Amino acid sequence: MSNEVIELKQQGNKLFSQRNYEEAISCYTKALVRDDRITTIYTNRALCYLKLELYDRVLRDCKLALEQDKLLTKAHFFMGQAYVEQGKFDEAIVCFTTAIECARVKKEHFGDDLHQALRRAKKKKLNFQEEKRMSEEVELQTLLTKLLIDDLERRKSNPEAGSDDVVEAEDPAELESKYTNHLDTLNKMFAELDDRRKKRDVPDYLCGKISFEIMKDPVTTPSGVTYERANLEEHLQRVGHFDPLTREPLKREKLIPNLAMKEVIEDFLEKNPWAEYY
Repeated sequence: MSNEVIELKQQGNKLFSQRNYEEAISCYTKALVRDDRITTIYTNRALCYLKLELYDRVLRDCKLALEQDKLLTKAHFFMGQAYVEQGKFDEAIVCFTTAIECARVKKEHFGDDLHQALRRAKKKKLNFQEEKRMSEEVELQTLLTKLLIDDLERRKSNPEAGSDDVVEAEDPAELESKYTNHLDTLNKMFAELDDRRKKRDVPDYLCGKISFEIMKDPVTTPSGVTYERANLEEHLQRVGHFDPLTREPLKREKLIPNLAMKEVIEDFLEKNPWAEYY
């Protein structure tokens, strides 16, 4: 990297820290004109575009950087963020997952940022699917209600239209009552659907005894109590070497993976994906 390119990159970094993203982009672009092999300048410019909500340009720069380094964690990370903003959640999830793997391979430390981004993308995808499903349910309920009302009006105006086998005119009051019951049943069915959605709950036995959140890596102590591994190991390190509930002496090597519970949790999450963000 030449001194001129280094200077332009440093100027761009300074301007970025001042939130002058357009000028920072200008510096990074000049640097790339002089040397287009520097992946960090592509990702720096991509981050500026991300701040300016120019998501197609974010994707373009990240892809250019990845052509030179497939394991560039930041490029996958920024692409994931751009895809989230574009509502392309499947693509975002792939990018964040790849970023996590790249960081693992290269032993880079991003704290919990990458995993948080992945969880956020999954949650946004779930919320989008929920909103779409709710909208479809409203449309279906509206359509069915209209069909029932239209059929009622048709049969009231033509009492013999209800069946080819029935020639006797239907009593208007009985007909009205019959369709009112149909509409009540329909509305009750959709109301129960809403109630089930609102009454979501995670069974206590799937939650850790320390964090009270659904477990991901359950382990059992010699006392027979199941905990989330990360929470229990933190307790052993910071508080003391004893079981939090039974107070019995406990060492890390005595923890046994609860594979049966993990299978139950995974099955529950597969059937109730909302629970991962509960």
